[in-house]
Amino acid sequence: MKWFVPAFAAFLLAAATASPALSDPYTIDASHTHVGFKVNHLGFSDTYGTFNNVAGTFDLDQDNPEKSSVDIDIKTASIDTNHEKRDEHLRGPDFFDVGKYPDITFKSTKVERTGDKTAKVTGNLTMLGVTKPVTLDVTLLAAGPYPMDKSVTAAGFNATATIKRSDFGMTAYVPMISDEVDITISTEARKQ
Repeated sequence: MKWFVPAFAAFLLAAATASPALSDPYTIDASHTHVGFKVNHLGFSDTYGTFNNVAGTFDLDQDNPEKSSVDIDIKTASIDTNHEKRDEHLRGPDFFDVGKYPDITFKSTKVERTGDKTAKVTGNLTMLGVTKPVTLDVTLLAAGPYPMDKSVTAAGFNATATIKRSDFGMTAYVPMISDEVDITISTEARKQ
């Protein structure tokens, strides 16, 4: 699969294509993208959540994957843990402070291919006004003509990472609510 070149964005995303073009722009398909997280609650249970408003683009350079780039934006107010009272608290100043920090962004800085369908994508994650490097482990699911419309080129990926929320200044209730946050991303993107 020499045509496979991974790139990502998250947060938290990547891309690949069979196209012979040197650089291909893609747009994230928000309706087929899931950005999720998991934290531990008091050692008794895991709490899961998602962000429902995710947008982004990436440019894929197949000949020079290190020149590929990803730019993702997540609206913090779109947090959803399936519990409205908790979501309201998460939107407040103890956690995401969405009035002051409406976005989480990820901008890639490095793509390192680790296998035929895997890569490490490093970038700058900005949350609560703090920017830190984060590396995502990315796996290609599929790339090529979209089955529902063969005129569209698409790519699908899964990605994972673990961050410490305290690194971004989010320290409320640590350690009762775990400092470590597991991030999972599944995305489809369409070639522009």
